[in-house]
Amino acid sequence: MAIVDADAAARAGWTMTDLAAAYLSGGATLLQLRAKNAASGWLLDMATAVVALAHRANAIVIVNDRADIARLSGADGVHVGQDDLAPAAVRQIVAGVEAFVGLSTHTPEQLETALHLPVSYIAIGPVFSTDTKTTGYTGLGLEAVRRAAARTGQRGVPLVAIGGVTLETAPEVIRAGAGTVAVVSDLVAAGDPAARVRAYLARLTV
Repeated sequence: MAIVDADAAARAGWTMTDLAAAYLSGGATLLQLRAKNAASGWLLDMATAVVALAHRANAIVIVNDRADIARLSGADGVHVGQDDLAPAAVRQIVAGVEAFVGLSTHTPEQLETALHLPVSYIAIGPVFSTDTKTTGYTGLGLEAVRRAAARTGQRGVPLVAIGGVTLETAPEVIRAGAGTVAVVSDLVAAGDPAARVRAYLARLTV
């Protein structure tokens, strides 16, 4: 999951639309759009443009937090956190059971609760320490991923691991049981996001 984060994109000198296009060029098939402080009108215009690019490439777009933006832009789903709209409420906005709805968790208790909610996947993090997003939680480590994977696996719910993941650590996160790694900063750090996506795909493809 290549996260197109407004702040990370700006620091690296990219617009969100151009960064999304670079990820798609590199072969990404799952994007998450995240712009915590963006004005609604601008965010809708940007999301609509990215969704058009992604759908032409047969890729999926998830919008962080904003179920309204996801619906209006034609995105494929929404990712919410512990303090956002409940997944059931999100589904009322974004086309019910067909939409992807993901939920962030940071503790075993939150994960257990999430297993009983109408989610398409559960995210756990931060796996490692990260400066990209302040969650109030320190790096959970690979053992937390293993425990989470055991529980989500029992229920058949996909697990996404996020937080400080790099090209070097991504394989061990997958080996710990995550089905997907979500990456923000490491995709833009080297200056060639398309090439970085290709490197991830090459390293993680079995």
